[in-house]
Amino acid sequence: MLLGRLLVVVALLAPAACSTGKDAVGAPDTFEFVSPGGQTHLFYEAGQRKRVAELAGPDVADPARQVSLGDYAGKVVLLNLWGAWCPPCRSEARTLKAISERGKSEGVAVLGLNVRDNRQYAADFVRNFELGYASIFDESGRIALRLRGLPLAAVPISLIVDKRQRVAAVYIGEVLEEDLRPTLDRVRAE
Repeated sequence: MLLGRLLVVVALLAPAACSTGKDAVGAPDTFEFVSPGGQTHLFYEAGQRKRVAELAGPDVADPARQVSLGDYAGKVVLLNLWGAWCPPCRSEARTLKAISERGKSEGVAVLGLNVRDNRQYAADFVRNFELGYASIFDESGRIALRLRGLPLAAVPISLIVDKRQRVAAVYIGEVLEEDLRPTLDRVRAE
């Protein structure tokens, strides 16, 4: 009898444990990734775009410095999820560095989001590749979870965020500059 009552209490409390409060991950106007037919490169027209949830955390290279996607409002941002443990991330690092350097004069910024990494490995990666852009350190992956629906096991992932902080494009997997440049130019011209 006691077991039956306990099961009833658990059944009643379980939905409350899964509900969200004011720190909820998503909202109706917040971007949630859905890949129709398993597509790995998606572009969203301006009328279809949704805002990115706020992403903020300590910088990989300088833990005392807080970095936020909001710091880049008014700019087109290439947001790249990466890990030092990820071979394709290593391959695309030079591409992202070049886009970052060129983007300074074009109003395009690159922001990294390092996921599921040891801080020292991540800092070594940034130093070894001489990346000149900030990366949010997200050891647990909790910050990245705010990008609802993204397959975080498929890092690297790159998002192009428009000047209004809305997702314009998603690229799952390693990217080349020729993959990104036409979309960056298109979104920058808006």
